[in-house]
Amino acid sequence: MKHYDKLIFVSESDTSTSPMAEAILSRHFLLEDILILSKGLVVLFPEPINPKAEAVLVAQGLTMKDHKSEPLTETDFDDRTLVLTITDAEKERLLQDFSNPINVFSLTEYIRGDREIDDPYGGTLGDYGKCFEELKAQVERLAGILMTEENG
Repeated sequence: MKHYDKLIFVSESDTSTSPMAEAILSRHFLLEDILILSKGLVVLFPEPINPKAEAVLVAQGLTMKDHKSEPLTETDFDDRTLVLTITDAEKERLLQDFSNPINVFSLTEYIRGDREIDDPYGGTLGDYGKCFEELKAQVERLAGILMTEENG
């Protein structure tokens, strides 16, 4: 039975880590139809993906060049939507800022991982590449978990 219709990756600004996670998971999928999005906790106006994040994606055969950051809103939460923050700190902020968040986990928590993803903001292209590799490993593990849940 299908658990979720939608999965939203959430990061601070929705300009690097969450769109990279969206791109990685979208390449894999997957189960029955599941809408995969990314959104941010602090989005004052739509911004494109960080150029370094996009460069890393392109090097991996992916792109989010048409992505514009979008804020997470109260209407994003429902029993058919899984919300995964990239970091524990983002999860804590989300839980403080929203009145009725449900199905909210950090990515590391959901996959029962042992290492949180470091945000490469302000770093080098190499830092973004390292972040991509860490995200890819966690998102691939997530894909396996989602497929198991879907078929279980």
